[in-house]
Amino acid sequence: MAQTEPDGGGRERRPREVWDWPQSSLVGGLGPGPRERLLALGTAVRYPAGRRLMREGEETTFVLVLLDGVVKATGRTHDERDVLLAVRMGGDLVGELAAVDGRPRSATVTTCGPLLARVVRRADFLDCLRRDAVIGQAVNESIVAKLRVANAHRVDFAGCDVPTRLARVLHHIAMTYGERAGEGVVIRWPLTQPELASLTGAAEPTVHKALRELRRSGVVSTGYRSIRVESPARLSEIAFA
Repeated sequence: MAQTEPDGGGRERRPREVWDWPQSSLVGGLGPGPRERLLALGTAVRYPAGRRLMREGEETTFVLVLLDGVVKATGRTHDERDVLLAVRMGGDLVGELAAVDGRPRSATVTTCGPLLARVVRRADFLDCLRRDAVIGQAVNESIVAKLRVANAHRVDFAGCDVPTRLARVLHHIAMTYGERAGEGVVIRWPLTQPELASLTGAAEPTVHKALRELRRSGVVSTGYRSIRVESPARLSEIAFA
């Protein structure tokens, strides 16, 4: 889980210089040697909150290795709505599809808070994959894992009611990207109700009602730019019973 810290006002969170990447992330799953070689690529760059890093349809091919912070990937629907496709945090790779096939970006990527990442040119990224079998295999597995999650998302949601779908979305985000806080888990980045609705695949008022019920039952609580899962076990029961 990414490590961050509040500023003097206790609100804005800035990347630290030491990270604890999830084992399930690309960087977190690499051994010390391959990780050092991957993080030697490119240049470290800090971005502010709300910065658009990639735009859907544009023909850029650089890759971002996220060190600390959160980004969201969104897509544009035919009726001009933005739909949240995924979230990525420290340890994840962003932009690898365009780097591999050279085609336009499939999503818009925007920072959800201060972000520190390494920006890697396509040529350097592909050269690394060719030369380093361990990193190449890890990147392949990371891409496959993202496709599996996307497929499971579609299949699992078929026939599920909105409260169940919302519980599954919150459980996945909390277990993958949350920070342990006592018995609970905190999602420390702004996840709006419209974004929750797009991830859940439901109308915003319906998601609002389901979230209100989770709060009423003490499963989750909400604060400034954060959601706290008070009882991960109970949330799991609701999501997968």
